[in-house]
Amino acid sequence: MIVFDLKCDQGHVFEAWFADSATYERQVKRHHIACPVCGASHVEKAPMAPNVATGRETGDLDCTNAAKTSTQRYYSVLQQMRDHVEKNCDYVGDKFADEARKIHHEEVDKHNIYGEATQDESRELKEEGIEFGAIPWVPRHDS
Repeated sequence: MIVFDLKCDQGHVFEAWFADSATYERQVKRHHIACPVCGASHVEKAPMAPNVATGRETGDLDCTNAAKTSTQRYYSVLQQMRDHVEKNCDYVGDKFADEARKIHHEEVDKHNIYGEATQDESRELKEEGIEFGAIPWVPRHDS
């Protein structure tokens, strides 16, 4: 396994694991890697510092541990957001764009929804002036 720091075209930096460099190259070429923050599929390797074993104990100032803690906080917040959305919104699946339009045009009562939309559907909603947000959907660890 190999880990790379990646950067999307919106400037978000994230970490991804691959079986080998060839796997990374295939996936990036086919746009199969998506930024967990914005969903952008145009990514490239970001500069990263190698993890070099020195044989010394590192203690609390270890940058690797700080990064892990930061990543854990990030995923914890995303999980809290997911929990909140699932408790307070109606799931509409792949009908998100249609339902958002109905709400926007007051064809149905205003209510909170969540679901999936393609990049084309998202672009069309934005062009129509329909406000919505995209949240990176972290997998559940309790299932």
